[in-house]
Formats: sequence, C-alpha cells, structure tokens
Amino acid sequence: MWTELFTANVILGILASGIRLATPYLYAAIGETFGQRSGVLNLGVEGQMLLGAFAGFYVTFNTNSPWLGLLAAILVGALMGLIMGLISVTLHAEQGISGIGVYLFGLGMSDLLFQKTIGSVETVKGFQPIHIPWLSDLPVVGEVFFQHNVLVYLAFLLVPVSWFVLNKTTLGLKIRAVGENPEAADSLGVNVKGIRYFTCTLGGVLSSIAGASLSIALLNVFQQNLTSGQGFIAVALVYFGGWRPLGVMLGSLLFSMVNSLQLWVQVLNLNIPSDIAVMMPYVLTILALVVAVQRVRPPTALTKQFEREG
Repeated sequence: MWTELFTANVILGILASGIRLATPYLYAAIGETFGQRSGVLNLGVEGQMLLGAFAGFYVTFNTNSPWLGLLAAILVGALMGLIMGLISVTLHAEQGISGIGVYLFGLGMSDLLFQKTIGSVETVKGFQPIHIPWLSDLPVVGEVFFQHNVLVYLAFLLVPVSWFVLNKTTLGLKIRAVGENPEAADSLGVNVKGIRYFTCTLGGVLSSIAGASLSIALLNVFQQNLTSGQGFIAVALVYFGGWRPLGVMLGSLLFSMVNSLQLWVQVLNLNIPSDIAVMMPYVLTILALVVAVQRVRPPTALTKQFEREG
C-alpha cells in the first residue's frame, strides 16, 4: 500500500500541493522576519492571519471580487500591525505576552464576526490558477510550478524583494541597525520607534495576506480557527531560516511539503492514524526550533524595549 505514495502522479501532486501550501507560511514568516530584524517579536501572527482571512472572505463573499477581499485583508492587517506597535513600542508591554493577547483577540473576534455575519460554512470563487502560455503546458515542470494562482507567485516573488530591501537599501540598513543596537541607531538619527512601527505594520499586512491566501485562494472557505497554528509555525520559521528571507523560504517549503505529504497519506488511506499524520508538521516545528537555537544568533535587541533618553 505504501508503494502508492511513490508513484509519479502522487509525487507530482505532493510537490505541486507543497508549493501552494507554502504560500501562507511565506507571507507570514517574511512579515515576522522584518519585525524581528527590528527587535520586535510578534506572537500574534496567528490572530492577524485569522482576521485577514475573515476580512478577505467576507468582502469576497459579498462582492464576488477577490481583489477587493485582498484589499480588505490588507487594511485589517495594517490596523492590527499598528495595534501591535502601539502595545509593544509605545506602551512598552512585554512583547511575548502582548503577542499572545493579539492572537486571542484575533481568534475570538474572527469567530464572533463570522457567526454574526455569515453564520455557516460557505464557499467563494477566489483567485484562480493562472495559465501561463507554454510554461503551464510543460510536462512535469508545468504542473508543479506554473499552475498556481497569483498569490502563490507573489509570495515567492516576495523573497528576493525582501532580501534586497533588507540588505541593499537604506531602509534595510536602518531596520537591521535598530534590531542590533537601537541606542546607537538613535544616536545616528534613526527614528527607532518609527522603524519599529513600520515593521509591525508591514508584518501585520503580510500576516493578513497570509490568512487571506487561505480563505480566498487556496481553500476558498472560512471557518473557526482556519489557520490551525500556521501563524505560530511561521514564527518558528523565522528562527529556522536564520532571519534571512531565503532561509525562511526553504523552511516554508520544507514544512509545506511535510504538510502536503500528510494530506496525501490521508487521501490514499494509508495504514497510519490520521492524528499522527496531522501532528507531523508540528513535530517538525519543535525539532526545527531545537536545531535553529543551536546554530543561529537572533538580533541582539530582539524583545528589548527602547526609550530615548532626555
């Protein structure tokens, strides 16, 4: 029975599904990378994803336009990012605890709004796969890489863009400086709080897009706790990827491939308990964190508050 898992069609299916499933991880983890590189740890990613998923789904459901749904998710994400910035940067709340608070708020509010506005599980016509002339028709390669929706392609395009911003621009230099030594950055004229507000807002936007990618692109449905812990995995991926966009992408693909594998194990009804299959990505998360802690150094000022003297 296990031989079914190694047929050509199943392997291609696992690879194609793995690339699609990496989308929410990529958006959320890249957003969190910017935040942590500036010294802000946001454990509320999951809550931001849930609110973004609901906002995107609700607007798409009522307008039949996934682009308007995406815009709604972006606006909600920006608001949630600003709230995280207010709590952690201005009010100096402990970042880990405040992030959990943001998560619980997003979890409860998304479910409440869903129950009060839609009430039952519905589907929408979200972003559809894009047919790329010639490339989509290629055998094997076309099926795996060139039959996805626009949010998938934008997620992978975000990786080189993020690398360039962090490593080749003045903005990226300021973000890294604030995350390593905010006092020194401040003495050189860098607006530390402004940079951290920016990264919190950007992280909120990307986390919200990550949620919307589930509700209006990959699954085209919204339900309670739709993200199922993916936001926390995204935070772990930042550590696993060493706070580098390329590392985050590789980690996202690893986790999504494992997730795709466990889905195919269930589809093929192989002789393995479904609960164990579902646990696989989360077990991998724990192992990845153990490995990452031993081989990488986080930004020096991560979770450290900054208050300008004088």
